[in-house]
Amino acid sequence: MNQKNSKISAVVLTKNDEEKIKECLESLRWVDEVVLVDNESTDKTPQIAVNMGAQVVTERVQINFSKLRNIGKEKATGEFLLYVDSDERVTAELKEEILDRVSNFNPETSPVAFFITRKNYYLGRLWPYRDRMERFFWKRGLIEWEGKLHESPRVTGKVGQLKSPLLHYTHRTLEEMLEKTNQWSEIEADLRFRANHPPIVFWRLIRVIASAFFDSFIKQGGWRAGVTGWIESIFQSYSAFITYAKLWEKQQAASGR
Repeated sequence: MNQKNSKISAVVLTKNDEEKIKECLESLRWVDEVVLVDNESTDKTPQIAVNMGAQVVTERVQINFSKLRNIGKEKATGEFLLYVDSDERVTAELKEEILDRVSNFNPETSPVAFFITRKNYYLGRLWPYRDRMERFFWKRGLIEWEGKLHESPRVTGKVGQLKSPLLHYTHRTLEEMLEKTNQWSEIEADLRFRANHPPIVFWRLIRVIASAFFDSFIKQGGWRAGVTGWIESIFQSYSAFITYAKLWEKQQAASGR
């Protein structure tokens, strides 16, 4: 089945991203439609997006990425969906690979979803470890996104892997990292509290701090990133500590202590 005339919609989630949204949208000039789901930005993000031709949908949602991604799916008119965050950039190689997949798509034999590998940049430096996310879909194969914070898609059909990378410029400044950690740790702690997480004791704190550092510095190869690796890995330990300290605080309040 030849799909050369099929429409590709990009879905972008934003909130106060005026400093990075332009570069993101520039990397999406080739798609047929950009649906920008804005979570009530108070800066110029929506205005910049409209000026660059994006369709802006404003929603007020407490941090719930699945809900925002599902809204984007509903608003998009394309037969194929590409999800890109505001701190990500689509490379020319990834663009060509996606267009090739679309032009040769067969709904009976082709994967309906694809993992895309991300090249991550922490504090401006390329991180040794690459992760991968399901980000490109045949719309009819994507049922919905699930999960409040660490969202994942539910699809019906095979899942494939694209070779070309997506560039991810995350953790640009320590100030930004601290702000996000304070927001996300509150949600993480609340989710664990509602799930009746076992009481926090000293050894649990030590374990999560050590595990976070080991994962970042050793398993992901942060030690190869020099000072950036030390800063990022120590910060991951700090983020884990804050989450579980907030959980401890909630448990103490609930027990009346």
